[in-house]
Amino acid sequence: MRFLLLFIFVFAVGNIVQSQLYFPPATGTTWDTMSPSTLNWCPQKINELYDYLEATNTKSFMVLKDGKIVLEKYFGTFTADSLHVWNSASKTLVGFMTGIAQKEGYLSISDTTSNYLGTGWTSLTPTQEEKITIRHQLTMTTGMDDITNGDCTDPGCLTYLADAGTRWSYHNAPYTLMNTVISTATGQNFNTYISSKLGTPCGISGLFVTFGYNKVFVSKTRSFARFGLLLLGEGNWNGSAILDDPAYFQDMINSSQNINPSYGYLTWLNGKSNFMVPGVQFSFTGSLSPDAPADMYSALGKNGQIIDVVPSQNLVLVRMGEGDNTTLVGTQYNDSIWVRMNDLVCTAGMNETFFSEFSVAPNPSNGTIQLNGLEDGDFVKVTNSLGQKVEFEKNGSFLTIREKGLFFLMVERNGNHKTTKIILD
Repeated sequence: MRFLLLFIFVFAVGNIVQSQLYFPPATGTTWDTMSPSTLNWCPQKINELYDYLEATNTKSFMVLKDGKIVLEKYFGTFTADSLHVWNSASKTLVGFMTGIAQKEGYLSISDTTSNYLGTGWTSLTPTQEEKITIRHQLTMTTGMDDITNGDCTDPGCLTYLADAGTRWSYHNAPYTLMNTVISTATGQNFNTYISSKLGTPCGISGLFVTFGYNKVFVSKTRSFARFGLLLLGEGNWNGSAILDDPAYFQDMINSSQNINPSYGYLTWLNGKSNFMVPGVQFSFTGSLSPDAPADMYSALGKNGQIIDVVPSQNLVLVRMGEGDNTTLVGTQYNDSIWVRMNDLVCTAGMNETFFSEFSVAPNPSNGTIQLNGLEDGDFVKVTNSLGQKVEFEKNGSFLTIREKGLFFLMVERNGNHKTTKIILD
């Protein structure tokens, strides 16, 4: 009885939140907007956020509040009509489509993967292979070797390390094969299936494109944002249930196993007690993005492809662009964006003199800079483009930094922040 009452409460709250959401028309460019001033966001701080995004090779950035556009910015020659890869943010889209296929009766995530890929799709023994289910593919727990060649989907590359369900690792190959699983189950080309389910009702357009062994979704920024809005609506779009399975959706955005509680069904989860990242078999204590809202869940891809969904704020954040070409999911970079998102609100009593008189010289510099307008009680922090803390030596108003490159200098006074881009050569 208690479970039933809880389910009714969660369902009712979900319906209230969804009824407050605006959904743009599926065709055309019409999309309602909300002024940043409505949220008390300062123009100066928005510009500082844009400066950081531009300096970190961002192509496009959007923030939706209640489904309406609050911020939308394109950098350089990139426009609203430009296409960009989702990289591993595509995984969350595949997780979502798996839920639709299951609801329609084409498959069950408890099915053994061999039912759809045939026996011998790995180099495991028949008994080991039979233990791998679709759910293991969705949760990154197939147990296969991701170290030697994590992208290769050939049977010879798919070798045994542990029994399915006993080891978490960010392994691309079993995920990539989900496209084939769904195509086989539905009898449809995967791109055709996506278009039929998400195109007409939601206006989400794009294609899965093959790069080597990998398959990644490519779309315009607004389709990226539309998918984020569909997630915020818990699979519902303007009153229509696109993923008509609330239980599956909740499983998708909650801990799917206890090895890495910060991972759902091909979806990253914030606010958990610990997390694992690609490439290492070590669990870190704390939240994936400590400066972001605890209830946030995300689709994350290499070089900073980001869809952040924050139900408590009815907010979606998206970022497309380039990066350092090494970070598979960019969790630290995502957190660095949230540091600046948290600083957007105009603060009562802001020291306008400080913000107008504070400056850094020389910039560029060979390593030593002077902070004009600095006071003894001011807090100073320097980070690189990934949001990582950079050590420095401070002598009065002079700072010496031993590293070279592009950095961000933040000064805090009485709860107010000023961020300046600095170049050291």
